Amino acid sequence: MTSTFSEVRPGQRTKFARYRHSLWLLTRRDLRVRYSTSALGYLWSILDPLVMSGIYWLVFTQIFHRNVGENPYIVFLLSALLPWMWFNGSVSDSTRAFLRESKLIRSTMIPRSIWVNRIVASKGIEFLLSLPVLAVFAIFSGAKVNLDILLFPLAISIQVVLTVGVGLIVAPLVVFFRDLERAIKLFLRFLFYASPIIYSARDLEHIHGLRDIAAFNPLTGLFSIYRSTFFAQELDWHLVLTSSLVSLILLGIGVLVFRRCEAAVLKEI
Repeated sequence: MTSTFSEVRPGQRTKFARYRHSLWLLTRRDLRVRYSTSALGYLWSILDPLVMSGIYWLVFTQIFHRNVGENPYIVFLLSALLPWMWFNGSVSDSTRAFLRESKLIRSTMIPRSIWVNRIVASKGIEFLLSLPVLAVFAIFSGAKVNLDILLFPLAISIQVVLTVGVGLIVAPLVVFFRDLERAIKLFLRFLFYASPIIYSARDLEHIHGLRDIAAFNPLTGLFSIYRSTFFAQELDWHLVLTSSLVSLILLGIGVLVFRRCEAAVLKEI
């Protein structure tokens, strides 16, 4: 029994090492291709959230009287908008994960889940590269960092689980139902406003039952962790636990859907 166990483990480690190496190579290729074809390169990964944040800051602080969120509002916005860009970009790109490079997918023996995970990884790296922008705004606006910054790795872990799970569901299903790609884009647009990005989850407390419904949106608890770095009152462990549970469920569903559809996807593409 012991000898069998010792024989299996090295093989599993080798398989995992190969997967990790292939994932890194594909992720690095994605980033190189994306940045090498544009003059601004890395700046494009931060321009989009900066422009959006600037628009919402202008609308809610200069044009209309804002009664949602926290001050400084620009830091409040960016602390949720940046992880949203990671989630939104990953899910959007996952709709083309198999269709964009179908020939390469068919001709290699790499585990097919890597074509979803490399999207999540590359978008995650872009998210990490955009964090200095948040730090700069926090410094200039006087936002103070508290001990909840230690929960940042927890937020990233939950987001990886959530995003991979959704990507594993979306990627194979779009191959069979092409209209699903447009439907997902519409849903993501709705989800942006249904998630506490331009407002706080605490702003929903005065609407009976709405906060309890919002708790089942895994992004609600996720954003509360990110924001707690600067706004300790935003951290709600009930929302965090619900977010973690829903994310794990979605990952389980994603793995199941992916395994069931993988063979049919290879035939379809």
